[in-house]
Amino acid sequence: MTYEEFLKGKELKTIEAGFDIDRDEICPMAFEFQKDIIQWACKKGKSAVLIGCGCGKTMIALSWSEFVHNHTGGDVLIISPLSVVEQTKRESEKFNLMPVNICRTQEDVKPGINITNYEMAEHFDHEHFIAVVLDEASILKSFTSKTTVNFIQWFNRTPYKLLLSATLAPNTYLEYGNSAEFLGIMSRTEMLATYFVHDGGRTSEWRLKKAAKKAFWEWLATWAVYFENPNELDYQIDGFDLPSLNIHTIITKSEVKEDELVVIAAETLEERRTARKESMEDRTDKVLELINKEPNEQWLCWVDYNDESSMLRKKIKGCVEVKGSDDPDFKAKASIDFANKDIRYLVSKPSIFGFGSNWQSCHKMIFCGLSDSMERFYQSVRRCWRFGQERNVDVYIIMSEREINILNNIKKKEAQLEEMQRQMTALMKEVTLSEIRHTTRITTTYNPQIEMELPKWA
Repeated sequence: MTYEEFLKGKELKTIEAGFDIDRDEICPMAFEFQKDIIQWACKKGKSAVLIGCGCGKTMIALSWSEFVHNHTGGDVLIISPLSVVEQTKRESEKFNLMPVNICRTQEDVKPGINITNYEMAEHFDHEHFIAVVLDEASILKSFTSKTTVNFIQWFNRTPYKLLLSATLAPNTYLEYGNSAEFLGIMSRTEMLATYFVHDGGRTSEWRLKKAAKKAFWEWLATWAVYFENPNELDYQIDGFDLPSLNIHTIITKSEVKEDELVVIAAETLEERRTARKESMEDRTDKVLELINKEPNEQWLCWVDYNDESSMLRKKIKGCVEVKGSDDPDFKAKASIDFANKDIRYLVSKPSIFGFGSNWQSCHKMIFCGLSDSMERFYQSVRRCWRFGQERNVDVYIIMSEREINILNNIKKKEAQLEEMQRQMTALMKEVTLSEIRHTTRITTTYNPQIEMELPKWA
């Protein structure tokens, strides 16, 4: 054995806990890369699919769920954002896959594939299910949150698991630890000890060990598929080129205070909230002005506060406002109606509709102010700017002079995310291709050259 072979034998490998499937039985409407992922995910049994918006995560999850049910005879539970529940059911009908049963409690469960929203997940007998799918799995981001702890405990003994997500927060590597622990691949603590070190004196922050950087991404690729565009993995497929994204920033004037010579940008959270409240009238006026220029277009307006939402509802004639306190059925219907163009102007929050909704019908979007969350901004934009969008997408960001630091923070995080994506694609590509195209682990091939002989005494 050479030293290189010895080191290779020390590499961490993900144990496959799934089963083989007949590729010919996969949905005929699936692209080749989707068939590869479905076959790989079934073989793994427990895995994550982290691919770009519009790459078919829902169809992959439904196909995987159907194969698991047919193989085991057990029931599958899909958990997703509320706005995506009805949409997922429709996707199953579109691709002629196993019917999906929408349920809110354990009493509603039927044999086969069931789906509920995250808010209702606690009302189920979690050990009843042979498999679970978490759609928009960035919900596992915070390890200290009650939600993350609950999901890890609830489905600790579930044999088959699948995570779906389009993006992770920039440089939030710990989210992978939560995902790995949920899947049963490796505990978060073990991942940190293996690949990370404390960042100086800030013991709550971690960074990748320099020597472990390549090994970490290769390990990740043994249980997670990542790409923004299938062409990044050398799949030559037409239709996966995004249209142009045009971001327009509109800055409203802020009044100079008595103790200022010029407008000073807000720094603290309290100062930012005050600045946003002071600029609300001007920002909502700008929203109305934009819509009135192209009233026949479909417009999606994002807000963060109820006061902004209420003010826009009063100013925009014919708009539909969806609030957090609204009935779940009303929210679900609004999502479908907007997708079908039955609603022209929709006003809501990223926390309600910012994850999972497919709204390629719309190509005009307005942020009536911004929060510091890069993930919310990215996900909200991706509701319309995604594969399947046929027109260029215009995104308008309206904020006051005092709020400019928020925009700068978002741009900084966006640059970090793009750099992280480039690194992930480059470092994971080889292993990912080997994984999903051959559904086998990367291991050193055993090639015996000498015939073994037993000693005479044996």
